[in-house]
Amino acid sequence: MAKLNLTLLVIIFSIFFSSALVKPSLTKHNPHQTMSYIESSCNGTLYQDLCIRCLAKYVNHYSTIDGPHHLAHVALSVSLSRALHTRGYLFKLAKELKTIKNKREYLTVKDCANQITDSVDQISQAIKELSRFSQHGSTINDGMLWHISNVETWVSTALTDASSCVDSFSGVRMSKRMAAIKVKAQNVAEVTSNALALFGKYALRFQKAAARTTKKP
Repeated sequence: MAKLNLTLLVIIFSIFFSSALVKPSLTKHNPHQTMSYIESSCNGTLYQDLCIRCLAKYVNHYSTIDGPHHLAHVALSVSLSRALHTRGYLFKLAKELKTIKNKREYLTVKDCANQITDSVDQISQAIKELSRFSQHGSTINDGMLWHISNVETWVSTALTDASSCVDSFSGVRMSKRMAAIKVKAQNVAEVTSNALALFGKYALRFQKAAARTTKKP
């Protein structure tokens, strides 16, 4: 229960931090401008339509998304929310399967639930690390690059775990219950992939700037 409460606090902080990033001068921007920004940012992600749909939900709530850092933060928040929802569903289902003594499906679902739990922990760590990264402002230094590397590592690992869950349902013949689980896990993997791509675009300019600085005599 304490672990769950800690994760919920991360989400609450994430949402608060995201809204705090919106500058007053930008909150009155035309929502169409924000949508155009979201669409252009999602271009190049593996799941572009999903990327746009997920981020578009934040336009009405925040009025705008203030730049690539805020966009990456919102994308990670979406990923964490989906992973938490899926984890809760899987543990509930695993408990039911254990009760009815369906050992084969129980073990598959329990293993998947553990993998999604790992994804929840890793995305939570990535959100915290992104917040630390923002404290450096625009200053390019080793600390900033270290935070970038940490975020990429956490999110990449979360994606791997979610994808492993999906792969465990690779059989052609699956019950409707197993097929539904695969869809949920696939959704976690897809939104996490998009979040990683959006953060990667944002981080790339700092990495390039650092590389240019290093090359200077």
